[in-house]
Amino acid sequence: MSNQQAVANIKNLQVYQEDSEILSNINIEICKGDFIYIVGKTGSGKSSFLKTMYGDLRIKSAGTVEVAGYDLKNIKSSQIPFFRRKIGIIFQDFQLLTDRNVEQNLKFVLQATGWEDKVLINNKIKEALELVGLSHKLNSMPHQMSGGEQQRVVIARALLNNPEIILADEPTGNLDPKTTEDIMHLLFDVHKELGTPVLMATHNLQLIDQFPGTVYICSNKKLNHVVMKPGQHSSDADDEDF
Repeated sequence: MSNQQAVANIKNLQVYQEDSEILSNINIEICKGDFIYIVGKTGSGKSSFLKTMYGDLRIKSAGTVEVAGYDLKNIKSSQIPFFRRKIGIIFQDFQLLTDRNVEQNLKFVLQATGWEDKVLINNKIKEALELVGLSHKLNSMPHQMSGGEQQRVVIARALLNNPEIILADEPTGNLDPKTTEDIMHLLFDVHKELGTPVLMATHNLQLIDQFPGTVYICSNKKLNHVVMKPGQHSSDADDEDF
């Protein structure tokens, strides 16, 4: 990983879903320029870990999570909108507002994170859509777009606030192979151009050969760094014996 200053630093973290411990003793540092994969079987804790990273799951016990300058163990509810402005989140199921067009979806996020100037809002939306190649879809509704186009909108949404880190939870999980490759090229291009670190949960280990990065595996309630050999992949991590 990079020798630059850490954007996220996790030490001795325990991850819980309600009263059940999902992961324990997590230690990971994420720096600018890193592209990190989190792989593992369904139910191994990948999504729960990411939810902890963006403040959707609270830290109940031992451990610290510092992301983009915020201590998530002690963060106040009033600080969450400001924290979310410093991270970008990409969901597998898009989570676009289906009753609003692309421009309205992006405008909603900017206004929710404190933007007020209409000119700046419009300029930022234009900039983000240009970055993902969707300037011509400004007035399109989600149902009028393909899955790949919707995911590009989601990536644009994640980039609106110039995030210090991007957290991607199975961003290609609902996409066909060709669209998956297109989305990964886009993510990697953004990552390289802006230097934004990416933490991505995925089942698709074939991506790691084509788009190399640091790999961590969720297994037996642990998150362990592994070195993947060329060709050591599977189309579905559930079929892999880690």
